[in-house]
Amino acid sequence: MSTKEYRDRIYIRKDIILKLVQYGTLNQTALLSYCGLNLQKHKEILDEMEEKGLISRNEEQWGSKKVITYKVTEKGRHFCKMILEPYEAMFPRSKRKNK
Repeated sequence: MSTKEYRDRIYIRKDIILKLVQYGTLNQTALLSYCGLNLQKHKEILDEMEEKGLISRNEEQWGSKKVITYKVTEKGRHFCKMILEPYEAMFPRSKRKNK
């Protein structure tokens, strides 16, 4: 049995935006690491967020390596403030039930 708690995609999106707000620009490895994500499992979320204009992606060639960085867009900040924050206030991540 896994000790890691399942995290809804909506909270993953919020975590990505908040980390980018906190750090400004992050390379793909750092962003995934800070958010506790796996590139193979969660790349589609990054791609979808970029497609919808919530984050921007930049690719730079550094010698033989390709470095991918992300930053949050103004649309992403607005989406987080108007949609994701109220959602989490209404449906907090903690699932503890008071009985």
